[in-house]
Amino acid sequence: MDADITLRIDGRTQRLTVDTRTSLLDALRERLGNTSPKKGCDHGQCGACTVLLDGERALSCLALAVAHDGAEITTADGLAADGELHPVQQAFVDLDAFQCGYCTPGQICSAVGLLDEVRRGWPSHVTEDLTGAPTLSDAEVSERMSGNLCRCGAYANITPAVQQAGAR
Repeated sequence: MDADITLRIDGRTQRLTVDTRTSLLDALRERLGNTSPKKGCDHGQCGACTVLLDGERALSCLALAVAHDGAEITTADGLAADGELHPVQQAFVDLDAFQCGYCTPGQICSAVGLLDEVRRGWPSHVTEDLTGAPTLSDAEVSERMSGNLCRCGAYANITPAVQQAGAR
């Protein structure tokens, strides 16, 4: 069965008809040509497909497109504004936090979501003081980014990049 949906992707409204079983990832990549989110495992285990869905980080391979009719979706491509890289994107460049780049868009979207969660004071599993604001310690960033895997092993630079972006 098909359904007509509208998605706002990286600031642009897109209308399309999708099979009701279509994942948000497949709608983005196959139907709309947005190749920023990557298809890694297609089971929600690697994080390569991470996008910001109505401001929250989400695994687009696990989300049905029809369930998000009218949603605001931001991919790594949509983070830069007025020709300037987003602070997370700039930190990834500054600190060489990528190698092959396959997981980078998902890592960047996850990092943007992580920084927003920290700004809101949301604790993680490793947050030591639940009454205070979380800090961007190595353990905190690593825990919050643990759903994003990197095949190349750029992890050593990803944590400092997230910390640098969070300090801005």
